[in-house]
Amino acid sequence: MEEKLESKLYFCPTPIGNLGDITLRVIRVLEGCGAVYCEDTRRTGILLQHLGLAGKPRFSCHSHNEAQRAEEIGQRVLCGEAVAYVSDAGMPGISDPGERLIGHCLEKGIPFEVLPGPSASLTALVSSGLPAAEAVFVGFLPRAGKERREAIGRLARQPGSLILYESPLRLGATAAELCAAWGDRPAALCRELTKVHGEVIHASLSVLAERYQDTPPRGECVLVIGGRQAGAPAPACLEETLRGLIARGLRAKDAAKEASLLLDVPRNQAYKMALELLAQEEGR
Repeated sequence: MEEKLESKLYFCPTPIGNLGDITLRVIRVLEGCGAVYCEDTRRTGILLQHLGLAGKPRFSCHSHNEAQRAEEIGQRVLCGEAVAYVSDAGMPGISDPGERLIGHCLEKGIPFEVLPGPSASLTALVSSGLPAAEAVFVGFLPRAGKERREAIGRLARQPGSLILYESPLRLGATAAELCAAWGDRPAALCRELTKVHGEVIHASLSVLAERYQDTPPRGECVLVIGGRQAGAPAPACLEETLRGLIARGLRAKDAAKEASLLLDVPRNQAYKMALELLAQEEGR
């Protein structure tokens, strides 16, 4: 018999690999709700079929239509219906759709509840063995350009462990890039978590970069990296960092800004040296 649920929007975490990780409470909500909104109706259909709920009405709600669906879902809840939302895997809103739905609920006074459950980021953090007290969830880094460089610069000074999501095809290059920017830090690559062939590889950034330079790992990857140690030397000297940035085509002002973020040095000091290096290049 389906449980009578309060009329609200329920955010339901789903297994990140092993279907046995779904919670009893999430199952009860999926059984008792009037509809399931999901990132991918086909993928959620597999889960619902596994739970014996193949006939449950489901509707797409992904990054491209989340704002429009928020209005629709809100109206259903305000009319007295219990509605569930799930992303493809893990906790909705964590590098997955869901954040806009939460914002809409808060703005319009729509009741909602977030249920606890599987999370790739927390599973990877604990599995890494790295300090968890001040951990920072990064998600996916910007793909390229100034936005990526600035993000790497900001994160260089974080004392807590860093949790990144990354494509297996870019894992080796990202590990090499972060090693060059931050120095060779301890890290853990967690791939295919909770699945049959899942594994956690504890190694430094340089080892991971070399290992996956030509042969990418398989499956979904979470990279956990140790934070900057108090009193640790900067990953590179100012001059070396500026030369590298200028060689990549950055102007003195932009190179100084990036170096200042990476090395935690005054921007005017970095700018002065950048101008000197450019003058040297022009004088050759």
